Amino acid sequence: MAGVLSRHRGALLAAAVLLLASPVFGVVLAEKVGYHEPLDVAAEKLGLEEHQVAEWTPFSDYTVPGLPDTIGYIVAGAIGVAVILAIGLAAARLARR
Repeated sequence: MAGVLSRHRGALLAAAVLLLASPVFGVVLAEKVGYHEPLDVAAEKLGLEEHQVAEWTPFSDYTVPGLPDTIGYIVAGAIGVAVILAIGLAAARLARR
């Protein structure tokens, strides 16, 4: 696994930089321009209410309770990247067999 990670160091560095920059677009600028998710706007116009499926999940609105929105956004993104990376590594390992 260390060999795979060292071979893709540039891609991992790029992902880390994008993770750190993501709150600028997803939190700061979204608040400045008043961006709302299109499905949230449609649901509001239809009078639909949001129902929580779980008490807490790290992906709920890309926030983590107790953390500032910008940090929660990075944490949620890091979890997503880690899950996708793990799936990709597992698939690559299975494909080698």
